[in-house]
Amino acid sequence: MSILLDPRRTVVFAGDSVTDCGRRSDPSGLGDGYVRELSDELGDRRPAMVNAGISGNRAADLAARWSADVLAHDPSLVSILIGINDTWRRYDENDPTPPEDFEASYRSLLDPLSCPVVLMEPFLLPVKDGQEDWREDLDPKLEVVRKLAVEYGAILVPTDVELTKQAASVGAATLAGDGVHPTAAGHRALADLWRRYVLDA
Repeated sequence: MSILLDPRRTVVFAGDSVTDCGRRSDPSGLGDGYVRELSDELGDRRPAMVNAGISGNRAADLAARWSADVLAHDPSLVSILIGINDTWRRYDENDPTPPEDFEASYRSLLDPLSCPVVLMEPFLLPVKDGQEDWREDLDPKLEVVRKLAVEYGAILVPTDVELTKQAASVGAATLAGDGVHPTAAGHRALADLWRRYVLDA
């Protein structure tokens, strides 16, 4: 399934710092990450684009602000990239999010939507000691996202799978210097994947 974007409609990108990318201090509101890349690449095909990412958010944080930050825009398409902080907080703050809680929060995002939805996998490209161990926590959350994509008929962008393949050839740090936050090359890769799976499929 692919999507035809209507310049008269609105696409909302929701997520954490990977989506945020300084958008709240950017006059355009798009930030300098993959959302900006997509906006620039779409040109005349570009719909109204809203970046609703907030650095540090977990799935439950998105749920708490969903009505005001996403539904209020009456979107024709919603793209969601969330989950890495649900894993990270287990390891840096001893504040885990069980997969069941993650799924419940994610369902609360999807249930009120009446438009096409894109689910981008949270991803991890280990570059630091100990980050490989995060897979124990992240992998069950990835399975949740993949399951929900099927159940809700959403387009899945296999971000973790595809970036891991790219990292094997170019190096993880080339795409995400700390294993989580994309570099400029990483954001270009994210934009390319979004376009491939959402628009070109």
